[in-house]
Amino acid sequence: MRSLVATNPDVLVVDVRTPAEFGTAHIPGALNLPLDQVDAHLRRIVTDAGGTMVLICQAGGRAAKAREALEGAGLTDVAVLDGGMNAWIAAGAPVNRGRQKWSLERQVRLTAGGIVLASVVAGAWVPAATIVAGLVGAGLTIAALTDTCAMGMLLARLPYNRGGGVDVDATIAQLGRCPAKS
Repeated sequence: MRSLVATNPDVLVVDVRTPAEFGTAHIPGALNLPLDQVDAHLRRIVTDAGGTMVLICQAGGRAAKAREALEGAGLTDVAVLDGGMNAWIAAGAPVNRGRQKWSLERQVRLTAGGIVLASVVAGAWVPAATIVAGLVGAGLTIAALTDTCAMGMLLARLPYNRGGGVDVDATIAQLGRCPAKS
């Protein structure tokens, strides 16, 4: 995939992570279009996109969801970078680095762990509080089985993860920069 990105000018690298994650580290030349914006602007993206689109996120899950949505709307020349930014960085591929922030996955682990810990400790005084730990465990189990994460989607909307935001109109306009239309 690295050689495809480097040698084919019609390849558009679209990073579907949050603006904060994108600002921390991204592939040079990549466009940032968070997953929630892909869903919100699906028709415009399909109409305007030209060339091959390679989707990337941290590990591959969000990019796969974006590909599924884009293909479902009729875009055919879409690929997902296997292993996401984790694999890209591990391979020693070029990366533009910015201010370091926690990944969304790490934020989910902290939030879920903090809620479970707090509810277990509170359970010493209010036994029913441990039910919250069970609910978080059930939510994490459902997230694993469905490959979705409601907590991650909620955390992605926090100002910390929004960074400076994304100019969706400008990003979608850049999707049409390639001469080859899908």
